[in-house]
Amino acid sequence: MASALAKVERRREARKKIDDISRNKDHALVIHYSCERFSDRTDGRTPRITSIAIRNFASGQTESFSIHKVAELSGCPPEQIEARYDELERKMLGEYFEYLEAHLTYEWIHWNMRDINYGFAAIEHRYKVLKGRPKAKLDESRKHDLPRIMVALYGPDYIGHPRMTMLMDKNGIKALNLLMGLEEAAAFENKEFVKLHMSTLRKVDVISNICERVMDGTLRTDAKWRDKYGIHPGVLMELAVKHWTFSLFSLVVGVVGLLIPFLSSKGPPKPVSDNPTLETNPEGRLPAEKNAKAR
Repeated sequence: MASALAKVERRREARKKIDDISRNKDHALVIHYSCERFSDRTDGRTPRITSIAIRNFASGQTESFSIHKVAELSGCPPEQIEARYDELERKMLGEYFEYLEAHLTYEWIHWNMRDINYGFAAIEHRYKVLKGRPKAKLDESRKHDLPRIMVALYGPDYIGHPRMTMLMDKNGIKALNLLMGLEEAAAFENKEFVKLHMSTLRKVDVISNICERVMDGTLRTDAKWRDKYGIHPGVLMELAVKHWTFSLFSLVVGVVGLLIPFLSSKGPPKPVSDNPTLETNPEGRLPAEKNAKAR
C-alpha cells in the first residue's frame, strides 16, 4: 500500500502543476488524436493515425491535422484515400511535427497519451515507420496527463470507467460529435474520416472543459471528502512516527485538551471577609443603637 504521506505529496504536486498551467493559459495546449483500433491488432503493425487536434487553452483556437484534409489539398478523391493512405498520413504527420517544433516551450495537456500504443511516442513511431524524420521531440516535463493528475487530486475512485464519458455525464457536458470505443473503430472501418475528425475536435473541447473545472474547483466527481482534501488518519500516524516535533506538538495539544475542561469546572475563589465573625455569625450583625446599648 502506498504511503499516506506520499499520496499527500502527489496531491500537492498535482495541485501545483494545475495552478502553474492556470496562471499561463496562453502557453498551454490540449491535444488528442484518433487512430485505428490498436487493442485487437495481432499483426504487429502500428495503428494508422486519422486525425490530430490541438487546442490553445486560453483562446480556444484549434489546429487540426487530418487524412481527409491532406487528401483534399493533394487532389486525392475520397475513394482513393485508402490506396494512398501511407503517403497522406506521412504528409499529415509532417505538418504535425512542424507545429510541435514551433511549440516546444508550451505545456501540453492530454488524455492518456502515455506509451507506444497510444501517445506521443506512438505518433513519433508511426512517422518513422512512414520514413519521416521528426525534427523535434517534446520534453517529458511539458506533457501533462489529465487523468493521472485527477487521480492524484481526488483518489483512484473519483469516477467510474470510462472516465471521460462518466465525467461528462456527471458534469452535464454534451457529447455532440464525440465517438468512443467501438463507435470510433466502426467509423474507421467505414472510412468515415470526417466523422473521426469531428470527434477528435470535440474531444479536445471536452478535455479543456474538464481541465477548466479542475482548475477552478467546480468539477463534480464521486471522490470522498477525505480523498479530495487529503485528510487521512494514516497521514497523522506517519507524521507521528517520522517527525518527533509533530509527536511532541500532538502530545502538548492533547494534554492542554485534557486540562481545559478540568480547570474550567472550578469557579473563581470566594472573597475572604475582613471580619470572619460577621460572616459566620449572622446574629453578630446588630443595629448600631443596640451595639451602643450593649456597650
